[in-house]
Amino acid sequence: MLIDEINTLPRGNLLEIGVGNGAHLHLYEKHTITGIDTSSAMLRIAGKRKHKGVQLLQMDGEALRFQNEQFDYVVLSHVIAVVDNPDRLLEEVFRVLKPEGRIFILNHFTPDNWLKYVDHAFGIMAKTLHFKSVFHLHELAMISRFTLLKDVRLGAVSYFKLLVYQKK
Repeated sequence: MLIDEINTLPRGNLLEIGVGNGAHLHLYEKHTITGIDTSSAMLRIAGKRKHKGVQLLQMDGEALRFQNEQFDYVVLSHVIAVVDNPDRLLEEVFRVLKPEGRIFILNHFTPDNWLKYVDHAFGIMAKTLHFKSVFHLHELAMISRFTLLKDVRLGAVSYFKLLVYQKK
């Protein structure tokens, strides 16, 4: 769903923050890809899967070493709930996105249904595993600097969402 959405867009410079092992890199059809991750081990694996037009760098998404307004698109797939400071991450994304650039956020979000109790119960273990089990995007001040273009609920209970925002 996420990659399909991106592949419909005009060719551009795409930054994927938290590229991990790069298993999906071959699915991008036309963009120039820069993938970053904090893990050198993951980047080594991704390096074996990368193709022409893909650059991989070890970097923290909360401290991007890119020029302002360098990317047309930024992808955050299962990343925003695991970083130390999601607002700082969004601030950096805003900085490196070109005017009217798009950010794609694929993540779990604590729903208003019975699953919210599971999220709360899992909270203690989640801290040990370094992610936020209870996660509400509306609590992030920086998200207001973007305009929501699309909100796609995934799965029967809408625990995961694909959100597409545009830089204002």
